[in-house]
Formats: sequence, structure tokens, C-alpha cells
Amino acid sequence: MERIENGCSVSFYFTLSLTDGTRVEGTEIGEPWQVVVGNGELPAGLDHCLLGLAVGERGQFFIAASDGFGEKSEDTREILPRTQFPVDVDLIPGMAFGFTLPDGDEVMGQVVAVAEGGVEVDFAHPLAGHDLVFDVDIVAIGRT
Repeated sequence: MERIENGCSVSFYFTLSLTDGTRVEGTEIGEPWQVVVGNGELPAGLDHCLLGLAVGERGQFFIAASDGFGEKSEDTREILPRTQFPVDVDLIPGMAFGFTLPDGDEVMGQVVAVAEGGVEVDFAHPLAGHDLVFDVDIVAIGRT
């Protein structure tokens, strides 16, 4: 029986939830997700859960924040000038905005606070700081 290793292409159904049961993301029946394990498409903790599974196997895994999307950190926050935001938008903590980096990449940031000196934005992944539950159902394994 073929088992998942790093470098395998894997199709699976999944649900990603917070530990309180709140569903964050998942696939619907008929639409499995496909990734290559170990190439950085998934956080290392999620990749690791898939290793060794075979087609037809299911699993439920607890992923600590540090192994998922990381811990919350002051290092991911920046103060930006108010001029970098639309003038007609009343900025409120919790609002999310897309930003274009100098290299052209897009990143999301969430408003933390608004003050005279600027707007504090957190660029951490929205799931940073959250422990997660990862349910998987493996439907196909291939070699890339």
C-alpha cells in the first residue's frame, strides 16, 4: 500500500477548525484539495500529519499554533501612514486590507489600532496564535 512521503502529490478532503470547533476552512464533497507534500504549500505541522497515510485513511490531528501558522508576535506589526489607506474609509480595528510589496507580491494585513501617528497593521496570518484541528480523508496519492 502506497503511503504519503515528502514530494508526493496528494488529493484529500479536509476540515480545518479552531479547537473550540469553529470551522475555518475545508473542502466540499466532490472537490478534494491537491497539494505536494513538503514543498511549502502547507504549514509544516499540517504537512507532517499527512506523512505515512494511505488512500482511504482518515485522521484527526491537533496542530499547535507554533506548528501551524505561527504564534502572534509584535514583529509582524507595523505603523503605516494614514495616506496608505482609502480616504473615504473609516478605519476600524479588525478591518483587513491587501497591500502590494515592492517586489509585487500581495499580502494581507489587519488593522489593529488607529492613532494620530498612523495605523497599526498586523501582517501575521489570520490563524497565527491559534491551535487547530485538522481532519483529513485521503483520496489519491501520486508521484511528482
